[in-house]
Amino acid sequence: MTINSKSLTQIALRKFKKNYTGLLSFWYVVFCAFVAVFAYVLAPDATTNANQMHLEIHSKSPGFKVLMLQIPSKTAPAQSFFNKIFFGKINNATEIPIESYRLTSEGIEVLNYPKSLNKTQFFKNATFDKTPKSSLKTKTFIFGTDRYGRDLLSRLLIGTRISFFIGFIAVFISLIIGISIGATAGYFGGKIDAFLMWLINVTWTIPTLLLVIAITLALGKGFWQVFIAVGLTMWVEVARVVRGQVMSAKQQQYVEAAKALGYSHYRIIFKHILPNILAPIIVISAVNFAAAILIESGLSFLGIGAQPPTPSWGGMIKDHYNYIILGKAFLAIIPGLAIMSLVTAFMMIGNALRDALDVNN
Repeated sequence: MTINSKSLTQIALRKFKKNYTGLLSFWYVVFCAFVAVFAYVLAPDATTNANQMHLEIHSKSPGFKVLMLQIPSKTAPAQSFFNKIFFGKINNATEIPIESYRLTSEGIEVLNYPKSLNKTQFFKNATFDKTPKSSLKTKTFIFGTDRYGRDLLSRLLIGTRISFFIGFIAVFISLIIGISIGATAGYFGGKIDAFLMWLINVTWTIPTLLLVIAITLALGKGFWQVFIAVGLTMWVEVARVVRGQVMSAKQQQYVEAAKALGYSHYRIIFKHILPNILAPIIVISAVNFAAAILIESGLSFLGIGAQPPTPSWGGMIKDHYNYIILGKAFLAIIPGLAIMSLVTAFMMIGNALRDALDVNN
């Protein structure tokens, strides 16, 4: 069936397009999604978790450049193209920051960085796949390096995956649980509603962060455990909204007609009621997405989120917050700005969707 220009969907879409803040936020989120999927393609350091450490050049300012000598590995494992894109390159090669070099007939002599150490090393020609000079390259760290000498930009890009995917998975889990419990309570009422509301209220009284910490400790520290823990604590808001909307919708004539036709409760709830109350569910999903990012960042800051060496924006702040008073504030400010911008974008999208889906506006 073709949707005409006067359909509610088209009207809501036109309203959303007129909200330039919401539209700009939407495209920013799309951009972040692209970065999350192709992080290893975009990152200067495409190794797994961008974990190439160079302690000699730790905590360098944005734009720092250094000459690198790459010593190739003779036992590098084979990787498929898709494996490199989604999981990073397994790189056993050694990178050495150097100040200067001198080529000889037998190999290359280098002066290691920093120059003050006055440490030299010599590598024979047989060490390299081609010529020693072909293994030299100038490396630029656009956002500088962290406390371990890793590329901060690469860590930031790959950390987008954690923040973005936890939003999707946590919201998905919260929607499944919240819609099921909220719709059941609102539709059937009575003792079922009383029991489910008691369960919702008990869960509501427990501080979210405390509950997430308890679930995380029970499931263990790790990547997927945090996703599940955050999702299991965000269903309450969804359940309360869905319950209220279902209680209002079940009084409508189309629900009474469906009951008169003998349709099952399952069909009435999921085929007739839920499609008509999607607007508030979509709005709260956008808000929960932002909340999930903040919760994950808080857990990583406390050390019980994504575990090293997996890059996480919250973990990056944890590693470098004390650098704020040491003249290297950018190490904590850059991931902090990343968190703030993505959370703000989802909140703006939520506000834009609320205005666009408001039939009275």
